[in-house]
Amino acid sequence: MTGGQALVTALAAHGVDTVFGIPGTHNLEIYRHLARQGVRHISPRHEQGAGYAADGYARTTGRPGVAVVTSGPALLNAAASVGQAWSDSVPVLVVSPGLPLRHPGLGNGLLHEARNQGAALAAIAAASIRAASVAEIPVAVAQAFAIMTSGRPRPVHLEVPLDVLGETDEVRVSSRASVPTAAAPADEVATAAARLAHAGRPVLVVGGGARGAAVQVRRVAERLGAPVVTTANGKGVLAEDHPLALGAGVHLPAVRDAVADADVVLAIGTELAPSDLWYGPLPLDGRLVRIDVDPVGVLTNAVAEVALVGDAAATLEALLDQLPGVPHGAPAVESSARRAAQWRDRKRADAEKEGAEWLPVVAALTEALPRDAVVAGDSAMVCYFGALTNLPTHRPGSFLYPTGFGTLGYGLPAAVGAKVGNPGAPVLALIGDGGAMFTIAELATAADLRMPLPIVVVDNSGYGEIRNEMIDRDDPVHAVTFSSPDFAALGRAVGCHGVTLDDPADLASAVGKAFAADRATVIHLRHSDPATSLQQGAQP
Repeated sequence: MTGGQALVTALAAHGVDTVFGIPGTHNLEIYRHLARQGVRHISPRHEQGAGYAADGYARTTGRPGVAVVTSGPALLNAAASVGQAWSDSVPVLVVSPGLPLRHPGLGNGLLHEARNQGAALAAIAAASIRAASVAEIPVAVAQAFAIMTSGRPRPVHLEVPLDVLGETDEVRVSSRASVPTAAAPADEVATAAARLAHAGRPVLVVGGGARGAAVQVRRVAERLGAPVVTTANGKGVLAEDHPLALGAGVHLPAVRDAVADADVVLAIGTELAPSDLWYGPLPLDGRLVRIDVDPVGVLTNAVAEVALVGDAAATLEALLDQLPGVPHGAPAVESSARRAAQWRDRKRADAEKEGAEWLPVVAALTEALPRDAVVAGDSAMVCYFGALTNLPTHRPGSFLYPTGFGTLGYGLPAAVGAKVGNPGAPVLALIGDGGAMFTIAELATAADLRMPLPIVVVDNSGYGEIRNEMIDRDDPVHAVTFSSPDFAALGRAVGCHGVTLDDPADLASAVGKAFAADRATVIHLRHSDPATSLQQGAQP
């Protein structure tokens, strides 16, 4: 096989049937073999979009998402998506050519020449693997998948020198070995079970690492009678209409109070990160039992009384085997439900106060979205103040949000990737006008795919959060307010439908029609922002 053929054959052997990417001079030997191996190619309009689409695909399918880009500027365009995947623990594989094996050490001006692109990606990915021969390529692919699918999921960069892609050698390609899912050690599980069994006021804090353990999370919560709050990436692990569900929003005052009131807090698959907590760490001293697949993560941000290192689902199953049944029968169950309802009411009040400006949008989406819908959000005020804590979701991986890295431009291409990976699911993109412009070209990708994808652009004329921060600091307000394009017309120009709204009351109907459409629909909701009106007169 040539190096390109060996690469694509190895990807297919690892279950890859879809890649997102853009062809270039140096990666054509890869592209030559995609269709021959039955691998579908999706063509985003920018490499950053390819990476975010692979991310959305991975978060909603549970399988690694793959982006194929060319060398130099294309790979560096995709770097932001790699950083986001690292931050949110998403298995994304970015494949690129690299400089030839015998390229001069100080360079010679080769097209797309970058002095050490592997080092750049190694700084933000779990690994940057360089296959130095055709025979090594299948091994490198297997290593990449082993890194991505064992322990904590992380992104990987795989580089094949452009001359190796065209060379020929004897190659053996095998499918990947299965990765075992291990529970935490039995004696440590027993210690945790004993601690939890005597809890009178337990609380569960659930993160994205529990997405594969939704059934076990529900069973443990019901066994303990424990209210459950989630991080952004854990949103939907417990359906938010469950009697014990508080929903997402660990940063809210009511959640902090609930944790302070608890005698035991069980944290599952969360790093308890500042990007989730916003206003400082939770009060957990002496009361924390923690489950995490990452032996470093389980020690980070909070010291646990009992730390269990293991797969969330397997460890919770082992824990359930040692937890007694619900004590005292129906009265205890009713008491737990009342306790959860009290905290849920307080948390809802906090969420509605924080997100008051966005509640009409959220109410319309709540009306329009089917129970199995997936919402791909951006780092936009309507998402982190509005939808995160106020929009109910009902299954894991149903709210895609760029939490830790906080990138802009994620929502639209992530929605495309989610819809590609889940063609039968209703998927919606929820983005702001500022972030939309980072990856607006992906409207053309959505149009080409003829997918019924509502793309809701909530327009507050610029970077509203940063504008508010400038005002709060009593700084000069500048560079944050600007005119938006006619997003509906822009959508129509590239082959989408386009609708402009001035009233959120009309949003539910527009979204319903978009789900039934023959292609993507851009829904431009012009939002009246008092800060915008205040500052627009001061803009040059």
